[in-house]
Order: sequence, then C-alpha cells, then structure tokens
Amino acid sequence: MTVTASVLDLNADLGEGYGDWSVGDDAAMLDVVTTANIACGGHAGDGGTMRAACRGAAARGVAITAHVAYPDLGGFGRRFLDIAPNDLTDLVIIQVGALQAMAAAEGTRVRGVKPHGALYSALAHHEGQAAAVVAALGELGGQLPLIAAPGAVAVDAARETGIEVVLEGFADRAYLPDGTLTPRGRPGAVLTDPAAVTAQARSIATEQRVRTADGSWRELPVRSLCLHGDTAGAVGLARAVRSDLEGVGVRLESAL
Repeated sequence: MTVTASVLDLNADLGEGYGDWSVGDDAAMLDVVTTANIACGGHAGDGGTMRAACRGAAARGVAITAHVAYPDLGGFGRRFLDIAPNDLTDLVIIQVGALQAMAAAEGTRVRGVKPHGALYSALAHHEGQAAAVVAALGELGGQLPLIAAPGAVAVDAARETGIEVVLEGFADRAYLPDGTLTPRGRPGAVLTDPAAVTAQARSIATEQRVRTADGSWRELPVRSLCLHGDTAGAVGLARAVRSDLEGVGVRLESAL
C-alpha cells in the first residue's frame, strides 16, 4: 500500500498520579504530544496533579481532554464496574467538571472527553454505559467531543445526539482480528519495542490500517493516535513515533 501524508493527533494519558504517588514523566511527554488526556479523579488524579498537568499543557499549547474513569484508584480503572447508568452519568459530570475548573484556573480549557481503561473498553459493547456517558456529555452542554474506538457502540450513540466523535487508535497496544485491543492480561498486549511501536503508528497514520495478532490487516480509520504515559519507556517511544511520523510527512496537530 502506498504511503501518503496525513494529519494526525498524537495523544497521551497523563496526570495519572495521586498524592505522593506519580506515574510517568508528564513534562517530557507534553513536549511530544499534541493532546493530553488528564486523569480527573476516577482511576488517578487529585487537585495538585490535575493542576500541574493543566499548567504544563497550557504552557506548551497542548489540548486537554478529561480522562474519565470508573472510581477505582486501587485497580487503576482497569476493572469493569457494573455501575448504574444514572450513577455513571453523574460520575462523568463530576470528573469533567473538576478538570474544567483546574484548567480554567490555569488559563486553558477542556476540549474533549476520553474514557479510560475498562470504561473505554466497556463503551465498545455496553449499550447502557455508552448511553450514560453520552448523557453526561449532553448535560455538560453537548460541545465536548467524545474520543472513542472505531466500531464502539458509544460512537453511534454520541453521533445520534449530535455529539462530535474523534476516532482513536493505539500505537502501543496489540489488536485482535476483530479490531478490539488485546486484553492486558494476555502476553504481548502492550507493545514496548520501539520498532514495533513506530511501525504500528506509521501504518495507522498513513494507511489507516493495523496488523492484528493473527497477522491479518484491519482497517482503522482514526484521527488520533494514543501512547500510554505509563508504558515502559513511554517518553522514548513517543519521541521515536513523532520523529518517524514527521519523517514520512505526517503533520501532527490536535484533533480538538
């Protein structure tokens, strides 16, 4: 397949500390990415962590999304919680609102909402939770785009209510043949080899497809590409991806 130039948003999950506990190097990642998904109290993130991440993003002109999650600090938001839809709607509103307040205090604003971990995965197939998150976005004014995976039931639910959707792929996660992410508990689910990560990023960015676990190709028409801030060697991987994409003519800018 011919490689063609494209425009892509490079995002990372940041602000994932809490109190004295920190994860990753937010400052270094903010020098590379175009959008920061900032944890806002569900799986991680307290007032100081949110404020620092917002300050860093504002100083670099990096767009901010609210990285909403199940209320699961102990499990880092990677365990499914069967939360009642009304309660989930309220949780999303609370988390987004908290980050909006911190962003405003630092002279910037939240531009979108990206669910985290198990909630992100649930929105691919769980109609009740998808409707709950979309309801929260509507009650927040309907102007914040939802960042989601292609094919997720939340995508259609959001679009049906007039909420913009930004489709997202992952540079550092392995894909199954059906286009979903390989569960983290399986070997090879997280990619840490720079050559593998840059190759996957390039195929997604320039060909809109990804090589899956069985060797087949899967179409992946996305506008944003994620790198996890807590992946081993995250900063080096992010720098390698950015350098490689720019080298083949991909223009990096936020989708928000």
